[in-house]
Amino acid sequence: MTNETQIEAVSRFMQELLEGDKDCFLVEVKVKPTNNFKIFLDADSGISIARCVSFNRALYKKIEEAGWFPEGDFSLEVSSPGLDEPLKMWRQYRKNIGRNVEVTLQDTTKIAGKLLEVTEDGIVVEETKGKNKKKEVIAHSLLFENIKQTKIQVVF
Repeated sequence: MTNETQIEAVSRFMQELLEGDKDCFLVEVKVKPTNNFKIFLDADSGISIARCVSFNRALYKKIEEAGWFPEGDFSLEVSSPGLDEPLKMWRQYRKNIGRNVEVTLQDTTKIAGKLLEVTEDGIVVEETKGKNKKKEVIAHSLLFENIKQTKIQVVF
């Protein structure tokens, strides 16, 4: 079974498990040559460790029942994508409205600011330049096709 086939099959299993949970969604499935599966889930209301553990156990059972690895030589990690991972799905953008983001465009230009709005084909980011009397607020309307990546910025 190739990595591509494994990713498709695990994605299908995960989608089946998510059918009853309209809040939660699959972001990505990765597999390493050592049969280490990494499944990234997110939810509109945020995803807890307990939910990840529950999905991990259910998915592990499905993979075992499928008999892909008779020797049991695989591992499975189910987690949220984490702040170091870029946003990949429209639903991730929606749930992060109001948060600070850094957007890298296809031409490598970077725009940092508050995510104000998400439409079907793009986002609006409010960038603040300067301080006090020289403060300037710019609203950037960006199309998804022009965005290389978007990451959440943590502000302390």
